[in-house]
Amino acid sequence: MATTRRPRRGSMQFYPRKRAASFIPRVRSWGPGKEAKLLGFAGYKVGMTHVMMDDNRANTPTKGTSIACPCTIIECPPLKAVSLRFYQKNVHGFSPISEIWADSLDKEVARARRVQKKAIEKKEIPSSFDELRIVVQTQPKLTGIGKKKPELFEMGIGGDPEKQAAYAQQILGKEINLTDIFKAGQHIDIYAIGKGKGIQGPVQRFGISLKHHKSEKGRRNPGSLGDWRAQVNVMWRVPHAGQTGLFQRNEFNKWILYISEKPENPSGGFHRYGILRNPYLLLKGSAIGSKKRLILLSAPKRPNRKIPTEAPKITHISGSFLRQ
Repeated sequence: MATTRRPRRGSMQFYPRKRAASFIPRVRSWGPGKEAKLLGFAGYKVGMTHVMMDDNRANTPTKGTSIACPCTIIECPPLKAVSLRFYQKNVHGFSPISEIWADSLDKEVARARRVQKKAIEKKEIPSSFDELRIVVQTQPKLTGIGKKKPELFEMGIGGDPEKQAAYAQQILGKEINLTDIFKAGQHIDIYAIGKGKGIQGPVQRFGISLKHHKSEKGRRNPGSLGDWRAQVNVMWRVPHAGQTGLFQRNEFNKWILYISEKPENPSGGFHRYGILRNPYLLLKGSAIGSKKRLILLSAPKRPNRKIPTEAPKITHISGSFLRQ
């Protein structure tokens, strides 16, 4: 008689496990910000390397010593503010009440959405609104990833409504640089779409254990369902084969180790990415997604006070494209 197994595996937080609808990650809420500026930025994942740095964290055994630290390189070409969206709060949430477009748009914007051929009528800022978001576009044409179609998405703004409106009018139709939003030593949240792995079985998809090859018929199956078999159909929570990867995932409190406004490259460029042509940042640890994947960076929703707010001293970056 088969032994009753425990088929339940995998977090219910991530259901349904299906492919993301878009390669542009969705940010449901933006972190708090007192200063009137964008609460996020965006870049393209270049790859990983490691750095030698002087550890300035307070509660580590290696404090004050030189350590090796893995990090992710993200190229961040300037963003461009395309339009302003004003929202009014009601019983159903936030509803858009007005949108103001920039006087001139890049021709590449037509690749991402329909653009009016006639001149866009200039609107005035509403007298009252509860939320203001800026629609920005990326500029992949400035990179070497072989892409022209920009991504368009909303960004939150910090400050009160009056400061938000003044700041938004100031940057509408202009470029926004990475150093205007973030600085080295700051910690941020990242949003991205993970690597796609296609259809996979329950062992890789949920991490269930392998069965003994003599005790049951299927070695990589969930096994006997025990009390789960009382119903006609097997419940959807039992691990089965299905889509794996290409899900949106978020990571909180990632540490910015280094920001450079000057592009620096190893000999021959980066593997499967090419040549860096824009400012970039080094993020401690790994990041979600494959190379050339869009990553949204935002102000932290729940800052971790254990992470230092000062950038460590970088003595060497592996790849021989920067030495200090």
